[in-house]
Amino acid sequence: MPSSVPHSASSLNAYNDLLATRRHFFSQCRVGLGAIALQQLLSDQALAKSVPTQVTNPLSPRPGHFPARAKNVIFLFMAGGPSQFDLFDRKPKLMELDGQPAPESFFPKDKSFAFIGKGAKLLGSSRKFQRYGECGMELSELVPHMGQVADDLCWMKGMQTDVFNHGPAKLFMNTGFQVPGRPSMGSWVTYGLGSESQDLPGFVVLQSGPRGPRAGNALWSSGFLPTSFQGVPFRGVGDPILNLRNPQNITPNQQRQFVDLVGQLNRIRFDTTGDTEIVTRINAYEMAYRMQSSAPDLMNTSSEPVNVLERYGAKVGENSFANNCLLARRLIERGVRFVQLYHTDWDDHGGPGANLGAPFVQRCLEVDRPAAALIHDLKQNGLLDETIVVFGGEFGRTPMGELREGIAGRDHHINAFTMWAAGGGFRAGHIHGQTDELGYHVTEGAMHVHDLHATLLHLLGFDHEKLTYRFQGRDFRLTDVHGKVQHTLLT
Repeated sequence: MPSSVPHSASSLNAYNDLLATRRHFFSQCRVGLGAIALQQLLSDQALAKSVPTQVTNPLSPRPGHFPARAKNVIFLFMAGGPSQFDLFDRKPKLMELDGQPAPESFFPKDKSFAFIGKGAKLLGSSRKFQRYGECGMELSELVPHMGQVADDLCWMKGMQTDVFNHGPAKLFMNTGFQVPGRPSMGSWVTYGLGSESQDLPGFVVLQSGPRGPRAGNALWSSGFLPTSFQGVPFRGVGDPILNLRNPQNITPNQQRQFVDLVGQLNRIRFDTTGDTEIVTRINAYEMAYRMQSSAPDLMNTSSEPVNVLERYGAKVGENSFANNCLLARRLIERGVRFVQLYHTDWDDHGGPGANLGAPFVQRCLEVDRPAAALIHDLKQNGLLDETIVVFGGEFGRTPMGELREGIAGRDHHINAFTMWAAGGGFRAGHIHGQTDELGYHVTEGAMHVHDLHATLLHLLGFDHEKLTYRFQGRDFRLTDVHGKVQHTLLT
């Protein structure tokens, strides 16, 4: 008998009772040593299946759930929220009642605005409007070039969102949630489809305007998805990414040897841990190496015909929304899956520095021609059918005015605003949704941000409820637990 077993009779009886009790426990629970061993084996097999066994490119192209109408997305994001009343949604009654107190019904107890409250007065637009195209869309004098492509656009006048402060609202439009940490729309798309570009990232971010957008890189973060799918911000001029070029006296052959050596070391580490972030690291080195030759070609817009540069209003070597729209077309041509342009300074409250006067006019001049030129260019080059272009901000503006130092602007409004989309299966020349005579509520064709996300994913070949990623025990998706595909917007 082993030395650990007691020797006295009473102790031996107690020991046998203990063994019997343990056998009874395992038999009743149907958990024998064999079952425990089997469970461990199955667990190990499941773990082995969940850990990649070889290094593959996470951005390799792959199909969606069903045949897609579109392959790529360009999102023209107007950070700050442009005024729909002064651009896209003419309201004669609001103009007629300009300066009158807003109705009490505009201020229910459960409704919050960023700054204004009861007592705010209605503010009609001073802009002239005219109808464009066969669709008859009424547009402001500030966006005449968009008017020229009105029949190529699908106008969504019943947009709604949940969040009325800039940072959270931008996150909501870009990630489907108002708190940082969720994957962005571009990350979900590249996670689902990969990218057709071998020499550039699958998701590229371009910025213009006086400053970056509120919420910063959380807007193009991959969240809990592997970092291969995060947006990569490009600079508008020069090398798109800092430190992309080799240091002085480092030859291309030495650079190749360095990348190969680091890749070998990373593969050894991957074989040990199975950590998918090591795959991201390996592909990042390879991508950076390839971009040393592909990026200068991308940024060299001097190769574009003069008439194309003039159509966009682009100037070689300048960082502008116009140049970024041209770069967006060039990125799509090179197989990049998702391109997001942020143009800032649309926050038009009252006051000298941010109002619906000269600053607003300047923003419109900066974006009107390039956005229209992008649509024209994609269509002419046969790319619009497979490329979705979206234009809009994080929310709209109020029909009530906000006075600061005697100068009127508009506060944030989430109940009703306008966006447009083109290409990739959207109905050209279609006007979807309407608002009441003062533009406060949607009266027809309401479309939530989650619905927009679901519709975009549908056109890209995905059931938005099935494009998921398991994180912390839950299957997450871009549309959270919401969203409905808006088939009436589609061809």
